[in-house]
Amino acid sequence: MTSAPVPVDPLLASGPFDLRAIGTGLTFAASLGELAAALRLAGMGGSAVVQAPPGTGKTTLVPPLLANIAAAPQGTRLPDAGSRPRVVVTQPRRVAVRSAARRLAGLDGSRLGDRVGYTVRGERQTGPGTLIEFVTPGILLNRLLTDPGLESTGVVILDEVHERGLETDLLVGMLGEVRQLRGDLTLIAMSATLDAVRFARLIGEYDGGPAPVVDCPSALHPLEVEWAPAAAPRLDERGVTRAFLDHVADTAAASHAAARASGQDLDALVFVPGAREVSYVAARLRGGTAPEVLELHGQSGPAEQDRAVSGRAPGAPARIIVSTGLAESSLTVPGVRLVIDAGLSREPRRDAGRGMSGLVTVSCSRASADQRAGRAARQGPGKVVRCYDQRTFGAAPAHQTPEIAVADLTAAALTLACWGSPGGRGLALPDAPPPAAMADAVDVLRELGAVDQDGHATDLGRTLARIPADPRLARALLDGAAAVGPRAAAEAVALVAGDQRAPGADLPRLLAALRAGREPASRRWAEDVRRMKAIAREEKSGLVPSVLPSQLASAKAFGFVVALAFPDRVARRVPGEGPERYLLSSGTRAGLPAGSSLAGHEWLAVAEVSRAQGRDAAGTGAVIRSAAPLTADAAEAAAGQLLTDAVEARFSQGRVTARRERRLGAIVLSSTPVRPSVQEGRPAVAAALVRDGLGVIGWSTAAEALRRRLALLHRERGEPWPDVSEPALLARLQEWLAPELEALAGGAATGGIDLAEPLRRLLPWPEASRLDELAPERLEVPSGSRIRIDYPDVEDEAGRPVVAVKLQECFGWDRTPRLVGGAVPVLFHLLSPARRPLAVTDDLASFWSGPYAQVRAEMRGRYPRHPWPEDPWTAPATARTKNRM
Repeated sequence: MTSAPVPVDPLLASGPFDLRAIGTGLTFAASLGELAAALRLAGMGGSAVVQAPPGTGKTTLVPPLLANIAAAPQGTRLPDAGSRPRVVVTQPRRVAVRSAARRLAGLDGSRLGDRVGYTVRGERQTGPGTLIEFVTPGILLNRLLTDPGLESTGVVILDEVHERGLETDLLVGMLGEVRQLRGDLTLIAMSATLDAVRFARLIGEYDGGPAPVVDCPSALHPLEVEWAPAAAPRLDERGVTRAFLDHVADTAAASHAAARASGQDLDALVFVPGAREVSYVAARLRGGTAPEVLELHGQSGPAEQDRAVSGRAPGAPARIIVSTGLAESSLTVPGVRLVIDAGLSREPRRDAGRGMSGLVTVSCSRASADQRAGRAARQGPGKVVRCYDQRTFGAAPAHQTPEIAVADLTAAALTLACWGSPGGRGLALPDAPPPAAMADAVDVLRELGAVDQDGHATDLGRTLARIPADPRLARALLDGAAAVGPRAAAEAVALVAGDQRAPGADLPRLLAALRAGREPASRRWAEDVRRMKAIAREEKSGLVPSVLPSQLASAKAFGFVVALAFPDRVARRVPGEGPERYLLSSGTRAGLPAGSSLAGHEWLAVAEVSRAQGRDAAGTGAVIRSAAPLTADAAEAAAGQLLTDAVEARFSQGRVTARRERRLGAIVLSSTPVRPSVQEGRPAVAAALVRDGLGVIGWSTAAEALRRRLALLHRERGEPWPDVSEPALLARLQEWLAPELEALAGGAATGGIDLAEPLRRLLPWPEASRLDELAPERLEVPSGSRIRIDYPDVEDEAGRPVVAVKLQECFGWDRTPRLVGGAVPVLFHLLSPARRPLAVTDDLASFWSGPYAQVRAEMRGRYPRHPWPEDPWTAPATARTKNRM
């Protein structure tokens, strides 16, 4: 591909960086003039959105362009940001930060750390003459909290904003406010694929209109797409299946071998979702005939990462680089012309119901798949082999879910509180945080003492925000240092804050490997420990030490610090359910992975738990990903705020019983039967009534009959006749059932309570005197018998009162009796002498005049001893046979 020449422009041809040399071969060089003009039109402290496909060189060219503009001679420079202001560029990952800085410094011909430098957690390569500094979003967030005006910075470039990382989203809103205070701060948002119009409106809000959008034509060469779905499923209840990973590895080996056989000397890039999968696929490739195989993931050491993203030396053998999504968009890996894509990614998810958060494996978005494929066509014609079918691709989401919508927001909530925008109020964020997740995060911060009741940061909260760890771990570092010493606390916090995966969830085992230097991340962990230890020593003054057990074994100090950070995840083995099942103090049941060396420990301090199914969850639905053993005393000391000692009364089998229970959250430490007091029994009775209704006491025949009579009166006449439906009665318990409730609370059995008499307390006065007149219990029929009236069910809005009586007892009755002052006719079930139904009617006169003749004809032969007169109007009503009459 022929590179576009760098435009000749007074602002571009002079300055600290030679854009002609740097831009050679980069497509975005042709767009530099357009970006410079857009900023010139925007005036001092403008903003812009740069949308350019992968491989065009935007990350390499835009920072030096802005540095040249900022350092231009007085009168032409845009914007006027003071003497040699720094250009700060964010990259979403540490390896991308180092790679971008190293590449630009190399093209500039300067030493890394002089004119071009970088800063990541625990590592800094900058100097007083640094003009361009690449940083992670977290580094810039921390700077904003300590220096809200960013006084030494003239330009901020947010790269890869399309990834919608939580920290980058926060920076968009916070930098917008900085620009309100500083009119000379330039803000640029860059991405390969983003909603340009939306971001232009968002970052240009403080300029009075949308920011200008500078686009760039694609630099991609022809790309061949091949579909190679596996016969086995990609995922099962344990995650990515081994059969699918074997398929990915075999596909990569075969595709790379075929390319080499055709004379193509190229590197291959294989995408799998996580570090475990990277290691598995890389190991399988090394066992075959593949050339050099490199691993690229967040747990790799800096040297291993840099080696993977650097181009191979001339004459060196072709490579296969197995990577997580880390190489998806923010890195260019030179020499790659073949991509093998598993089509999976690992994304954060929060389970509010169980109080869990973590990473889950899902199908990557279509935008991510396109980004991965684009890696193959940056430097020439390439090929992507997708290890799944086109239907799966079409069913994938269009874009990755914004992290703010699915992640735990505790750290973000603390950042916003320290910024003075609790919950994000007032900030122009790309997406508002979910209210429920933010409320949960603020509750956690209140428990830590990091925010006050209004959500604003306390002094302790600002201290915690300065510690590069989750606020819960930061508080554990400070409290743990006072309890077990700064080094032990720092080791625990640095380990849990890192992204290493503990084998079998065993954190002490991983700790031993890191101490011995057997892990790739050992060096970085040791640096984190030194930094955390220094912070703990510096910040410990003024904190109240945690209450400790009389003796805390050094072997359990690690678990104690983890429990300080996550008291709601202190776990105890469930008796009788095997050595791998645990109950967390939050109430969640979780299982250890199969074969974990932690199985059988009575107590665990759990650092990470996530949803899972199958064997890895021990049948509980949640799996413990990392934990450390703990003693009972240490568990109670670390989670002391969850300790309760109270009488728990329960209503069961018709009576209140009670036990004195000592609990650590949901974990019962001891339980002893006791005699409940009335005060203790009341909540148990109330809870039983709410849960099961009045049926827990039971309706006697008399009580149910009275209730049905009152229900009919309320239905037909309304007030003052009471509503006796279940909800209405439960809402007025103290008006009609108070003495009986007190008796139950005191230990009385439900068998001794008849609800008929309490129900009469609801009868209105003086209308109650007419109850038997309006809704009598029985109805006297012509034979003289008094027949019980069956009133309709309380919930039956159209039911009728029914009298079931022998037909012979109603002879001579020429009109149907009516109840409720004549409003409701009685429905008669006329019975045979054997009390079997013959007819149903609420109009006796019509029955005698018509259907009776047919009934008489059918029945008098069957029941000859009973009267069946031709004239039922004049025949005497009787319940007797002819002989007895």
